[in-house]
Amino acid sequence: MGIVNVTPDSFSDGGQFADPGAAAAHAFQLEADGAQIVDLGGESTRPGAADVPIDEEIRRVVPVVRALAGKLKAWISVDTRKAAVARAALDAGADMINDVSALGDPDMGPLLAKAGCPVVLMHMRGTPQTMQASPLYDDVVRTVGHYLANVLQKCPEFGIDLEQTVVDPGLGFGKTVEHNLLLLRDLDQLAKLGRPILIGPSRKSYLGRILGTPPDDRLMGTVASCVWTRARGAAIFRVHDVAPVAQALRVVAAIEHPDEFRP
Repeated sequence: MGIVNVTPDSFSDGGQFADPGAAAAHAFQLEADGAQIVDLGGESTRPGAADVPIDEEIRRVVPVVRALAGKLKAWISVDTRKAAVARAALDAGADMINDVSALGDPDMGPLLAKAGCPVVLMHMRGTPQTMQASPLYDDVVRTVGHYLANVLQKCPEFGIDLEQTVVDPGLGFGKTVEHNLLLLRDLDQLAKLGRPILIGPSRKSYLGRILGTPPDDRLMGTVASCVWTRARGAAIFRVHDVAPVAQALRVVAAIEHPDEFRP
């Protein structure tokens, strides 16, 4: 899953793709690099980020969806917490919704049930404004697992087909560095939920703490996180740098199935 932030304030690439033409061109490049899903976001969810009004988020995202729909072979995902934005994006041709609030908008569940589209359900403690205010867990892996299990249990109540759901532990969303590392280490515990796992380690601050590098110099940490979690059940990798991650994952797949390369 390649990231296209159509925002002025995202932590890593804010402002680079605010123009719809630049965003669409970047999406096509991500597809060429190996992305099977392109995730468009019109609202930054970095720690402390301000809410974006619905109309503004739609203004940012929908023109890019329209520019890609029917032309991009990769799925078009839209990263939004708002049902109104999701509705506008799906109407414009989006294929799936990436909801970091896991159906926090009461209108999101019925909308997704009617649309019948795939949805990513993520764990977040609080909101982007509050999530990093002294996050505490007795057992972060168990807490995140219980939260996601409860959200999955609610899906049939809305009419959402569980086969259309993906879960995301929400690295960096209300977690300390240690919390993130525990979730990565024990990701196989979340595989017990029985749904595909999306992992989003790309350029995150926990990598900066480990490596002592700024966001644009965390590629190898991102690759290492993806390779580690690939072996522990992760199925979708949400990253800025698609080409190197895709290459690393192809090597992992080849090691798992060497018979495919038999002379």
